[in-house]
Amino acid sequence: MATAKQPVTVPTDASVEDFLAAVPDERRRADARRLCGVLREVTGEPAVMWGPSIVGFGSYRYAYASGRTGDWPLVAFSPRKQQLVVYLVAGFEERHASTLARLGPHKTGKGCLYLRRLDDVDDAALRELVERTVRVHRGVDRASGRAR
Repeated sequence: MATAKQPVTVPTDASVEDFLAAVPDERRRADARRLCGVLREVTGEPAVMWGPSIVGFGSYRYAYASGRTGDWPLVAFSPRKQQLVVYLVAGFEERHASTLARLGPHKTGKGCLYLRRLDDVDDAALRELVERTVRVHRGVDRASGRAR
């Protein structure tokens, strides 16, 4: 009998501080620590390692039309070699184009926001994107942005 595939990216007991301290590039490490503080402040949730390289805050349960379900952070990030990757709500690119226009230099893709340097982006716009993502995942806002 086939068993269901277990998710790889799940909360762990690994130390977020140790993970961030091990980011090799000094500037990326400083940006990661700063972003960690912003996400903790906006979500009100502690930072938790999800798998070996994602720092997540809070969690929500998702369900696909296929029946597949799982848990994922409300919002998360990963300090990669070339950029910071911020995991937001899927489809934010279309729904929040005006906020992204204010953000500054970035790239997007399937619920991911890619930032080279945190100093180059508008802090208020970034916070707005994170706040909207958290509200959607907590069920306060629907995808259209209306309150339930």
